[in-house]
This record gives sequence, structure tokens and C-alpha cells, in this order.
Amino acid sequence: MLHFLKLIRYKNLFLLALMQFIFRFGYLEPIKIPLSLWLWQYALLVLSTVLIAAGGYVINDIMDQDTDLENHPEKVIVGKYISESKAYTIYVTLTIIGVGLGFILANMVNHPNLGVLFVLIATLLYFYATTLKQIALLGNIIVALLLAFSVLIIGVFDIFPNTFEVNREQMLLAFAILFDYAKFAFIINLVREIIKDIEDIEGDNSQGIKTLPVLIGAQKTSKIAFVLLLLPTLYLLYYLNTYLFNNNLYLGIIYMLIFVIAPLIFALIKIWSAKEKADYSLISSLLKWIIFFGILSIAIVTYNTKHHG
Repeated sequence: MLHFLKLIRYKNLFLLALMQFIFRFGYLEPIKIPLSLWLWQYALLVLSTVLIAAGGYVINDIMDQDTDLENHPEKVIVGKYISESKAYTIYVTLTIIGVGLGFILANMVNHPNLGVLFVLIATLLYFYATTLKQIALLGNIIVALLLAFSVLIIGVFDIFPNTFEVNREQMLLAFAILFDYAKFAFIINLVREIIKDIEDIEGDNSQGIKTLPVLIGAQKTSKIAFVLLLLPTLYLLYYLNTYLFNNNLYLGIIYMLIFVIAPLIFALIKIWSAKEKADYSLISSLLKWIIFFGILSIAIVTYNTKHHG
């Protein structure tokens, strides 16, 4: 059972589910907009997303057996504890159930065509694992987009079906804020994927996988990652001043400074000076938590907005 949980990256899946529930309970419900999904239906949306993501991790591990043996031998599950054929069965089962739940939800909100989104996500995950990840930067962008999509899909299912002329402005604003968080998740996760490629440069190179660090070297790739991370850091400082400071949202300001901006600045310093594999591993873990605390900020800022005066 433990090997199965490690195979599907249960800690990452837990964080993914938690982030989606934060959007529901920390943002959408407190702002009191007419939501499309009952709570049990929202739980199905989260479960569907988690199952498809779990399937993505499994197919990725199946395709990465050789490189993982070189890069992370202690983390190898497929071929060591779980056979490849059993892993394929797990992948197909998780993906089919996840996509099936997506179609059920799409019918529940009277937009059956939305079910195609789940097929698209599952297909992208498969092609990422089998082909796209070997294309420099494109694979990184795909993974980052998929995390962003797990944020946007909340708006697609919980906001869009209940948007009418009478509440369009209110609903579009709610969706726009979700979109901002999706962009944040995208850019931080993109940097994280690039950092992970630098961490795995030796194994990827020996397996003939042409990641960005393999093509242009670890140092140049680090500088690209630095610039990509600097942009959201500067934007968040602007956001803090324009929206939080000018509205006296001091709880939000303190939270953002301690849990998001300070770790971002620390990550920037580490990226600039990183040399060893352990440095990049630390940065990768740090960026994962920055994504989580960044998304949690929506609940803190929403609470502060409602209670500051």
C-alpha cells in the first residue's frame, strides 16, 4: 500500500486537493456568489482532478524508469516494487475513473461538452510522459499549465454555469481573481520544473533527454529561472502596495510578506548561488511550498477584506 501511495505522489495529491478546497471555502463561499456545485459535487470535481493527476504521475514513472534509476534510485517504484504491467493497470483505472467523474459533473451542470476538458488533461499528461517532456521547455510549460488548469477548472464548473446577465460583472470579477492565481501557480511551477531539470541534468543527459539544462548548461538555465521568478516577485510587491496597502489590509500584507515574498526572495538568492544538486533540490521543495502558501493567501486576503473594518 505504501508503494502505491508513493507511486501516485500522495503528498502532492493531498496538497492539490487542499488547494482546491481553499478556493471553495476560503474564497468562493465567503464572497457569497451563486455557485453551481453543491458541496458533494465540488468534492467530485476535486476527486476527478486528483485521480487524473495521480494517473499522470503513474504514467510518468512508467516512462521514466531508466532516468529515475540514475537520478533518484531511492525513489524508484515501478519495476522495483510494482511491476510495469500492474502500474499500467493502475494508470488506466485512475484515468478512466477521473475522466468518467468529469463527464458526470459536466452533465450535472448541463454543459456535457465540458467533459472534454478532462479528456484533454488526461491526454496531455500521457503525451507529456511519452514525448513532450523530452522537448526542451515545452514539457515544463505543459506541467505548469496543468497546475494552472486545476485552478481554472474551479471557475469553469463553479462560476461559469451560474453566470447570467444579471450577475455577469460579479461573476467575471470572481473568475478574474481565480485567473490571477492560476497565472501565479503557472509561473512558479514553471520555474520549479526548470529547477528540477537542472537537478536531473546528469541522468537526463546520459539518457539522451534534451532538457533546457542539457542543451544550454545549468548556469544559463539558472539565470533564466532567476528572471522568470523575479517577475512574479516584483508583481507581488506592486500588488501588495496597490491593493492591500492602499486598502489597509494589514493581515494580508503581513501574511504575504512572511509566507510568500520572503520565501520568493530567498529562492531567488539560492537560484543565483546554486551549484550542487542538493541546492536545486532545496529550491524545488521551497517553490512547492510557495505555490501552496501563495494560493492560501486568497483565504487570508478574503477574510481580511471582510473583517478589516
